[in-house]
Amino acid sequence: MRVLGIDPGLTRCGVGVVDVSSTRSVRLVYVGVIETAPDLALERRLLAISTGIAWVLDEFEPDAVGLERMFAQHNLRTVMGTAQASGVALQVAASRGLAVGLHTPSEVKAAITGYGSADKKQVGAMVARVLGLDAVPKPADAADALAIAICHAWKGPAILTGSATLTPAQRAWRDAEKSATARRVTS
Repeated sequence: MRVLGIDPGLTRCGVGVVDVSSTRSVRLVYVGVIETAPDLALERRLLAISTGIAWVLDEFEPDAVGLERMFAQHNLRTVMGTAQASGVALQVAASRGLAVGLHTPSEVKAAITGYGSADKKQVGAMVARVLGLDAVPKPADAADALAIAICHAWKGPAILTGSATLTPAQRAWRDAEKSATARRVTS
C-alpha cells in the first residue's frame, strides 16, 4: 500500500510518501516540504499548499492519505493556519476520491516510537530507522509527515474499517465527536 502523510502547516507543510508491505516493512518513496512565505496573501498560501499536495498525489498516486489532526493547541494563530492547511489537504484528497485518516500527534508518536509522549528527536530517529535512512529527514515537518504516513499505514486502514482496537486517544476523540454530534442533533 502507498500512503501519503501530511503534516499540515501554513508556513511549512510536510509531505511524505511511503510504500508499506503486508509484513509492515516500509520504503521511502518521496519526502518534501511545501513552504509559503508569511508575507504572501492567505489565499495565495493556501493555493500553493493545494498545488503542492495535488502534485504529490498526481506524481506518486497513493492509495491512502494520513493527516495529522490537531488535538490541542494554545496558540490561536498556529491553530488557524494548521486548520486552514488541513482543510486544503482534505479537499484535495477528496477531489481524487481518497479517504483521509486523521491521527493525533500522540497516536503518531505511539505508533512510531511506542511512546505517545516522545519528542521530535525520538520520532525523527525512529522514522530514519524504520526507513533505513542514514539521517533524519529535515526539516522536522518532513520527518513528521513520514511518521504520519507510517502510522496511517500501520494503523489507519484497520481503524477506518473498524477492525482494530482503538487507542485511548482514538476512543476519546470518537466519543467527543459522538457527543458533539448528539448535542447538535438535539439542539
